[in-house]
Amino acid sequence: MNMSRHHRLLARAALLPVSLLSAAELFRDDFSRFAPGLLSQPMGQLNGAIQEYHYIEHRGVRTFPWRNPIVHTDHWAAGDELGKTYLEQHQAADDARYMPLFVTGDNEWADYAVEAKVRPLSLEGERGIVFRYRTSRHYYAFVFSGKDTVRLFLRLPFDKGFRTSDYRELGRAKFAFETTRYYTMRVENDGPRIRASIDGKAVLEASDSDVLKGQAGLIGNRPARFTDFQVSASEAVHAAFRKRAAAREAEFVKLRAANPKPKLWRKFDTPQFGAGRNVRFGDLDGDGRIDMLIGQNVPKFRGDAFDQISCLTAVTLDGKVIWRQGRPNPENGLLTNDTPFQIRDIDGDGKNEVVLVRDFQLQVLEGSTGKLRQKTWLPKALPNNKDEIPFDFNNGDSIVFVDRDMLLKDRYNGFWVYGPDLDLKWEGRGQTGHYPYPIDLDGDGKQEFVIGYALWNSQRKMLWSHDAAMKDHADAISMGNFTGREGEAPRAYICGSDEGLVVIGRDGKIIRQQRIGHTQTQSVGKYRPEMPGLQLMVANFWRNPGIVTLFDPDGNILAQDEMVPGSTHLAPVNWRGDGQEFALLSGNVREGGMIDGQLRRVVMFPDDGHPDLAYHVANLTGDERDEIVVWDQKRVWIYTQDRPFTGGKIYKPVRNPDHNESNYRANVSLPPR
Repeated sequence: MNMSRHHRLLARAALLPVSLLSAAELFRDDFSRFAPGLLSQPMGQLNGAIQEYHYIEHRGVRTFPWRNPIVHTDHWAAGDELGKTYLEQHQAADDARYMPLFVTGDNEWADYAVEAKVRPLSLEGERGIVFRYRTSRHYYAFVFSGKDTVRLFLRLPFDKGFRTSDYRELGRAKFAFETTRYYTMRVENDGPRIRASIDGKAVLEASDSDVLKGQAGLIGNRPARFTDFQVSASEAVHAAFRKRAAAREAEFVKLRAANPKPKLWRKFDTPQFGAGRNVRFGDLDGDGRIDMLIGQNVPKFRGDAFDQISCLTAVTLDGKVIWRQGRPNPENGLLTNDTPFQIRDIDGDGKNEVVLVRDFQLQVLEGSTGKLRQKTWLPKALPNNKDEIPFDFNNGDSIVFVDRDMLLKDRYNGFWVYGPDLDLKWEGRGQTGHYPYPIDLDGDGKQEFVIGYALWNSQRKMLWSHDAAMKDHADAISMGNFTGREGEAPRAYICGSDEGLVVIGRDGKIIRQQRIGHTQTQSVGKYRPEMPGLQLMVANFWRNPGIVTLFDPDGNILAQDEMVPGSTHLAPVNWRGDGQEFALLSGNVREGGMIDGQLRRVVMFPDDGHPDLAYHVANLTGDERDEIVVWDQKRVWIYTQDRPFTGGKIYKPVRNPDHNESNYRANVSLPPR
């Protein structure tokens, strides 16, 4: 992770209470920093999906400088055994697509030795130490395997098939072990050479140069205890690491100095009526300025498919409440899915309305007052992806405008298209995924739309579909000619969950599929100005959260790193105004900020106590550059640049319309037309 402050502090104050480090020791810990108990807490009804689009630094105990890369699980606990502190992986993890991990350190660590005392608590599964760790999909491990084997392996970053991870075994040997004692496991790295030992006795040796640097930590898919973890290197290696880290820090300082810094523009409180990422932006009171519409919800039946909007509060960016529908309750502020409400002028009178699903009706509210203007009952419910039908009527999942029509979809089998007068015009069936992407492909003034893995037109015709072939639902979707090559046919770019990134041509043929894990969110922007066209950023979530991958429009990988604990919208930010865009991770002062096309954190937020649960990017002050709105359930803060634009012509990208907001949409930033 490109976190220079993290690296600088790692081997100093954070660990000194455990043991004073010698010059060649990079890290040491006996886990006495953690009180006995779980290091994270289950989410309950608000499941781990809360971290798909909310920033949550930790769920329970602050673990820095360690981190649990698989943040949606609760595998790690601390304890004491006969007066000795330990860390325990206490669960059975049977999903072969991932292994519970607990890691620390720096991507520049190289040629080091890592060791830990490990006590297996089961004769099944695997447990041990990881080294040269880059991401939760790319690392080396030395583990006890089964009841009588140790092995060395490399986890490879690409799956070899649907939900089928790929590994390279580097060696294995017989080694019978017991569950009543600790063993000192040690790995020494010297360039590509790897030497593994147990209790000082060499057991395996291999050579592999796929990754030569990286972090270190613990791994295990069955219960085991760990203590006395340490990483050391020679004096010369340690000096070389410090030199590389200093050079990286100097580069970050230079990059950040060249960019405007975030400056607080406005802030206000949202007492009782605040929410997480369940907000829409648009002019509600008709004064020509953007307002916020904050939705609270109740997750009924189960947590993420049958939410019902309980309260809507319209508020100006000065914090003035314009109107409210429903009763506020701060307990209803978070969600793990979309909710169906949007802001748009649907009747062409120049004033925005609010369109929403509530009480099994499609409703239209007057934007300036919240008064109900129109309503119609929704159609009968279809079985959802779990064949559940708790309600007779459709509950609604999300709304997207296709031209002036409203497409309402469920989760994940059908959609219904309504006209501005709420007349049901037509409906379709298919693997609808999370959120469609409308686009006029043929220039006839009428939008087609990609929904799931299918392309439909306005004449109610499905032009092509891969719904039956794809085994997981579509998350974020975009479509267009992002190549920079004039006349190139548009392509659909679909984050297909465990199908990875799927690139489909205008004719429906699959051009490329990159199985990089559970692809969750996507953004498109001018992240590398030196390259033609636009670039795509994709963030993973389930089983490998926080991995960010940059692609070119042909689906080639340009960069990859593990950036955040969870996922992120990666919203494009026109921060400089000169044509280079950054992607926003979160508002967090340490793990957030804006990254460039090299995945470097080039803009950081001030440590001023601001909220960082959710964010939105929009031009709010009028100079075409973007502001950043950050909020949680209690307050909203808005940042702008600390300096004026000084160039010639300011960059003015074309973005997704505000009336098609979603927690799952791909954020697309096109060059000005």
